[in-house]
Amino acid sequence: MNKKIKNEMKIEFASKSTNEAFARIAVAAFVSQLDPTIEEIADIKTSVSEAVTNSIIHAYQNKDGIVTLRAILYDDEIEIEVSDTGSGIENIEEAKKPLFTTKGNLERSGMGFTIMENFMDELKVESIVGLGTKISMSKKIKKENDELIPIISPFYGPSENMKDEEQKETNIAKKSGQQKIIKLRRKENSIGNRRT
Repeated sequence: MNKKIKNEMKIEFASKSTNEAFARIAVAAFVSQLDPTIEEIADIKTSVSEAVTNSIIHAYQNKDGIVTLRAILYDDEIEIEVSDTGSGIENIEEAKKPLFTTKGNLERSGMGFTIMENFMDELKVESIVGLGTKISMSKKIKKENDELIPIISPFYGPSENMKDEEQKETNIAKKSGQQKIIKLRRKENSIGNRRT
């Protein structure tokens, strides 16, 4: 099944540690077109940060080089590639093990690949020693309808038929331009209900 590309971007930047923040922000701004949750954005930003840091620290070993960041948006998914033409990874399976690091002297935790695997839905690492590495990862973005949370309506109070109340609330929100506030209120109430 071919997925239809909604949008795509490609950025190349110098392998300087200050550009890691730039990469995180660029991807966060780009994926915002899919209306992700704060948690989804945080997962994506952290994963991009880990991939870019791997290129800067391990591939180029703080020498000059170019890191390429590519992202593709589909209707409900983002695919991200971070690649370099650095030293490459000798043993990918070993490098992916938690706590494995070749830079212990730099206080590296060895958790980069583990973090990417846990925060993203898919992770693929391709590398050739002396030619470079490409990290490909993807994450599905849940649509608003996928996570509707029943709440007590702030407009109408408790109700036996919450779906009807939610529909009224959504209709009012659409008319008044308050739809984002309703969505946030639903999430806040959900969090509050879990604490009690």
